[in-house]
Amino acid sequence: MASHDIQRHRTSKRELDDIRALIARDLADAAVAGLSADRRFATAYNAALLAAQMVIASAGYRVTAKTGHHKISFDSIALAIGPAAQPYADYFETCRRKRNVIDYLRSRVATDTEAKEILAKATEFHAFVEKWISSESPNLKR
Repeated sequence: MASHDIQRHRTSKRELDDIRALIARDLADAAVAGLSADRRFATAYNAALLAAQMVIASAGYRVTAKTGHHKISFDSIALAIGPAAQPYADYFETCRRKRNVIDYLRSRVATDTEAKEILAKATEFHAFVEKWISSESPNLKR
């Protein structure tokens, strides 16, 4: 917080429900077979990033960093949830680097297998986040 990359924030069920709708859209879009593996990968990654934002908001914060906000978001989930979130943070950190290449440097970076894997992990992570929110902030649950 000292760097002002994260600030206090009071979330609402409506805010989280709006994010939930974005996650549902991205998970559905990432499953569209006609899209490139790169686009499916990047879209599933975005769903995971949104789920991380739900965690941060539920914990009473928001990421304000301009540069590095994806990394800060995934680093923050383990701080908010605890050690059970660390494997997700590590996995999505690796995916973050690949997504950067996909969106800014080259095409045909992700394989179909990687696109399917990140979609499964993003879906699993979203369920994990919803379970955590239900136990920690019942007023914010679905």
